[in-house]
Amino acid sequence: MAAAIELGLDTFGDVTDGADGKPQSAAKVIRDLVDEAVLADSVGVDFIGVGEHHRADFAVASPEMVLGTIAGRTTRIRLGSAVTVLSSDDPIRVYQRFATLDAVSNGRAEVILGRGSFIESFPLFGFDLNQYEELFNEKLDLYAAVIKQQPVTWQGRTRPPLKNQPIFPKTESGTLTTWIGVGGTPESVMRAAHYGFPMMLAIIGGDPKRFAPFVDLYRGALTDAGKPMLPVGVHSHGYVAETDALAREELFADYRRMRDKIGAERGWAPFGKTEFEREIAHGSLYVGSPDTVARKIAATIKALGAARFDMKYSAGPLPHAKMMRCIELYGRKVAPMVREILA
Repeated sequence: MAAAIELGLDTFGDVTDGADGKPQSAAKVIRDLVDEAVLADSVGVDFIGVGEHHRADFAVASPEMVLGTIAGRTTRIRLGSAVTVLSSDDPIRVYQRFATLDAVSNGRAEVILGRGSFIESFPLFGFDLNQYEELFNEKLDLYAAVIKQQPVTWQGRTRPPLKNQPIFPKTESGTLTTWIGVGGTPESVMRAAHYGFPMMLAIIGGDPKRFAPFVDLYRGALTDAGKPMLPVGVHSHGYVAETDALAREELFADYRRMRDKIGAERGWAPFGKTEFEREIAHGSLYVGSPDTVARKIAATIKALGAARFDMKYSAGPLPHAKMMRCIELYGRKVAPMVREILA
């Protein structure tokens, strides 16, 4: 089991604070993100995922451009989105951009498709929020046809039909690894199984084991459809420092700022130290020393039968230097420990 496990990292390009305590420019954050990915590659991390957002507190609106730059400075790490907001994008262009990334990275590209947890892209690109479900369902159906890399004949309600339309470029391998990001609804699980895509669970709160029924549902649906078993992955927040106490101390204030900013928009109660400690002890925050984080990741992988764990290491204004140290500890210490525990 251990040999097949992948340990990845995710970031949304959160706008960080500089040494003066003031927010960095988006340009500086993006350049720092590239350096973070280069370090992740050098310390053996398997995957780097870059999120797509269209708001002031996240710097990356075009993950593929950032990933393309990372591709030119790395050799082995796999490169993907976290997530691509398919509902407000064009499925053909998504395929084309990632097929191009696959070419420049020598076959290292992945796509994680999702509906996203923010809605800014809908008015920005002229989409109606009342079509939230319909847009994602239709665009996923078209993407599933396009990824076969054969001429596409397709018809839906949200765009003009296609008839025997070839799509270029084709990938060298003939495939493009694509995951479906799932936030925890049975409909999303069944959708991933229906199209035969691996499932990435976004577990950002509560006991990870509560997602076990969704994994069972997914695998049962694959079996019922006569499809082979496919990987299940987990995405959760975390932070690694030399000791448990130091990790908590360094992360809490910045994580709370990020959480409360988003929470204020969504009507959440303010985030306190008690909730922070509870999520670390029993929930989906992977915070602590390498040993603590490794044991918690291994426990989640065992409980869900997961093949990959991606830790979101960025947290609002958390400074670049701290994230670099976290990445080094994750690659050099946490990942080997996880594999040792699982072996």
